[in-house]
Amino acid sequence: MKPLGPIQTSHLFPVLHQKLIDLLRSLSPDDWHRETICAGWSVKDITSHMLDTTLRTITMYRDGYSSPEKPDIRSYRDLVDFLNKLNNDWVRATRRLSPAILIDWLEQAGPEADRYLTAQPPNEPAVFSVAWAGQDVSPNWFHIARDYTERWHHQQQIRLAVGQAEGILSDELYQPVLDTFMRALPYAYRDTVAANNTLLQVSVNNLVSGNWFLYRQNNHWELVENDELKQPDTIVCIDRAYAWQLFARNLPTEVAASYVQIEGSKSIGLNILTMRSVMI
Repeated sequence: MKPLGPIQTSHLFPVLHQKLIDLLRSLSPDDWHRETICAGWSVKDITSHMLDTTLRTITMYRDGYSSPEKPDIRSYRDLVDFLNKLNNDWVRATRRLSPAILIDWLEQAGPEADRYLTAQPPNEPAVFSVAWAGQDVSPNWFHIARDYTERWHHQQQIRLAVGQAEGILSDELYQPVLDTFMRALPYAYRDTVAANNTLLQVSVNNLVSGNWFLYRQNNHWELVENDELKQPDTIVCIDRAYAWQLFARNLPTEVAASYVQIEGSKSIGLNILTMRSVMI
């Protein structure tokens, strides 16, 4: 069995960006203050956060500038705490800005940020690793795909809050999100002991190419293409509408479990509920 290859997402950024702008311009004044599943943040707060990450992308890639503030990060928890503070500081400061300003800035800055991000050589080391996949160094294609998932799932949080959830759930836009999220499987299962040659299949129903395979060999787990058509030892099937929420940790574990069905080893299958594909 061969390892899973890179994910191509660069061509989807303009599509996703335009859907975001169209969505935001359709919102009523009341919509902007609706609560979201992102605890403590309203629709306007999430929009502001998306603007923040957009401007930071331009700052880094175009201007080569970084903040003189150098955080003392010695662990994954330190990194998460730093990012949470960074994000919350911006959101609080921009609550005084109007929705119209946020939309105008996003509409202007979004395509520029996307151009700089997606122009990075795909196989060279990225400026930031994908820590939730357990990597200290990641290739640019993975960093770009991770950024795509961030933009997708924040937009989807807004859509859920305002009753427009179907807008970006097409296979074209949703499949790459889940494909990227699944790259956290080997790290999530790193402490799960099983016999060598054990094959776990993770499936998302009603999704084209909705099967992923985690294979145990040489006492570690690896995402693979099941080109040998080996029969899985355990199959985990996840409800299509809720899969992204499970991996973005927007659902309590006991709620997430109700959208998961397992055939085979329950102990191996249930470990899917511990996986995270966001910094949390």
